[in-house]
Amino acid sequence: MVLPLPIHVVGGGLAGCEAAWQIASRGVPVVLHEMRPRQMTAAHKSDGLAELVCSNSFRSDDAATNAVGLLHEEMRRLGSLIMRMADAHQVPAGAALAVDRGEFSAAVTAALQSHPLVTIERGEIAGLPPQEWDKVIIATGPLTSSALAAAIRTISGEDALAFFDAIAPIVHRDSIDMSIAWFQSRYDKAGPGGSGADYINCPLDRAQYEALVASLLSAEKTAFHEWEASTPYFDGCLPIEIMAERGPLTLRHGPLKPVGLTNPHNPTVKPFAIVQLRQDNRLGTLFNMVGFQTKLKHGEQVRIFRTIPGLENAEFARLGGLHRNTFLNSPRLLDAALRLRAMPRLRFAGQITGCEGYVESAAVGLMTGRFAAAERLCEALDLPPPTTAHGALLNHITGGHIDTIDHGPRSFQPMNINFGLFPPIAQVPSRDADGKRLRGSAKSIARKQALSARALADLAAWSGAQTRVAAE
Repeated sequence: MVLPLPIHVVGGGLAGCEAAWQIASRGVPVVLHEMRPRQMTAAHKSDGLAELVCSNSFRSDDAATNAVGLLHEEMRRLGSLIMRMADAHQVPAGAALAVDRGEFSAAVTAALQSHPLVTIERGEIAGLPPQEWDKVIIATGPLTSSALAAAIRTISGEDALAFFDAIAPIVHRDSIDMSIAWFQSRYDKAGPGGSGADYINCPLDRAQYEALVASLLSAEKTAFHEWEASTPYFDGCLPIEIMAERGPLTLRHGPLKPVGLTNPHNPTVKPFAIVQLRQDNRLGTLFNMVGFQTKLKHGEQVRIFRTIPGLENAEFARLGGLHRNTFLNSPRLLDAALRLRAMPRLRFAGQITGCEGYVESAAVGLMTGRFAAAERLCEALDLPPPTTAHGALLNHITGGHIDTIDHGPRSFQPMNINFGLFPPIAQVPSRDADGKRLRGSAKSIARKQALSARALADLAAWSGAQTRVAAE
């Protein structure tokens, strides 16, 4: 049997690994290029594929009422390597799906290394991929090397956009004072692999909260280079000190909200605010500070975060940091199948396309891998329905955020998957099973359930059609 020519995938993150797996699963050879460890980035620490450099959480796993949970389920049904390994290496995290980041990376690496149609090559692609590579997926993520980024800007005729992504600190579990802190998930909700008591909670009274906010506002921060000064943040991952600048109660209504939690050490007094820490590895020895991504200097982080009750003697396995993310103005530059209009042999996947989040990046890698494999096998390209999470995400990346020519383009910004990206339901259920009229949150939940049910039904029809085409 003569094998098709290989497809080249540049970048060994979540998107690149998923794309490579999808291509190989269709019987097409793939060469996966990863520059680490020969060329490291500002955020990565290892040479493992699919290394998680920020949070270890894949967020909500609720497929019925949460858009990212729905995306999880769609990816599982489409044979996602990333989701299979996430499920196999999860750690307790309430209603979220979180993983042991070391085990997860090692498992993804081993799966790709052992696949007979996958070749892994180490080394930087410094500039445009060679012309003889007729089909290439660029999945270099937010930390694309400067040489490749410059080459992309040259052929696209337009500068890529950029923003900053901040990393939260990780604390050693045994350095947290559990006579002050306690284990509990918000509203005692148990998620995959969890018990309903999966977060460590540190209570603050009003004076402690106000002192924390004041310290964040006055602390010494990492200085920007001149060329970085005008780069915007992504709202979904703001440094905590930037959130604090938006108002004295912003943190209390955000990552430090005290709702759904009761302090067992003092149950009659409701904390004014609560800092949560989420398990970061399977052993439960490391916990990351939820929402505390930061660009504070390291010494300031230690000083300020040790004023939080329960963290007075905290030992940090990793302090917060900051790295620069780069992404394309995809609605202008990419076609509906994620090909670069100016050079269609190049496809893009992952965060560089303007999606945000681990799961979203992997999902775009999944779609790009399937598109590239179908093209190599001379099959018609079949885009996922816009009613599915995959289709909604693809539409965001390739179809929106451009005003009329008269008004000029709007700024294209990264986006997490959310139900606002889905086409509306024609008729939202108005009554429950007992005939009672739905109102408020109950109506909202019913709408989300209907969107999810429609998505999975349409996904089944789409993936079934693809399977029949492949068999023919």
